[in-house]
Amino acid sequence: METFRIGICQLSVTADKKANVERAKQMIREAVHNGSHIVVLPEMFNCPYENKYFPLYAEDFPGETTDMMAGLAKELGIYIVGGSIPEKDGDVIFNTCYIFDIEGKVIGKHRKMHLFDIDVEGGIRFKESDSLGSGKAVTVVETKYCKIGVAICYDMRFPELMRIMALEGAEVIIVPAAFNMTTGPVHWELLARMRALDNQVYFAAASPARNLDASYHSYGHSCIANPWGTIISQKDETEGIVYGDIDLSLVVKVRRELPLLLHRREDVYELIKK
Repeated sequence: METFRIGICQLSVTADKKANVERAKQMIREAVHNGSHIVVLPEMFNCPYENKYFPLYAEDFPGETTDMMAGLAKELGIYIVGGSIPEKDGDVIFNTCYIFDIEGKVIGKHRKMHLFDIDVEGGIRFKESDSLGSGKAVTVVETKYCKIGVAICYDMRFPELMRIMALEGAEVIIVPAAFNMTTGPVHWELLARMRALDNQVYFAAASPARNLDASYHSYGHSCIANPWGTIISQKDETEGIVYGDIDLSLVVKVRRELPLLLHRREDVYELIKK
């Protein structure tokens, strides 16, 4: 199948974990009812985005949240890119995305590599490393449609990681993320379009809806960009589902007509690294 549909569930995250998981379940069913073959959830969709909450909401695998996603993926015959949740592994907590296939099996697990340790004067200060460990692996999974790269939020700011995914065969890159009201308005769409254009892939960025009752205000605006760098679907800041029809023949066409990946000068890059 060269064409398939992605549904991004931009859900509103609250402090009630069970309610978050139940709402995600409802939205996944709605996305499939409307023709989605791959359903994507946002970053930290079962947990408020705040350091103090991560240890309180963290789960071992398997757990309440992953059991829900595995069961639905199998029942509905879909792939689920499970946003991210706080994953407990011994004494360390990771910001982790589980990816499930149509049999409900885990085919990939991405632990956020680049931790969000930033301090923007007059804007936002956040330090994920106060409570989270960092991943060390690039995540590209094989689906029946194509290879898909998966990263989390701040990871999308690092073009090296995105390029490795493309070189490993990814034709779609999916990034659950929760940009804030300082960086989101200026960088969110720009980064989604640029990463799609850089790597000639479809790029899907999945945000939670904006919850003004929470301490962290997400930008929202989940979107999908095509390999030409055009936004083909986008939400505002409110809860809802973003749909995008992925045409893999466009990936082939763009890469043939503008062969960026073939024109890379690795001979020169190697000299620069030395």
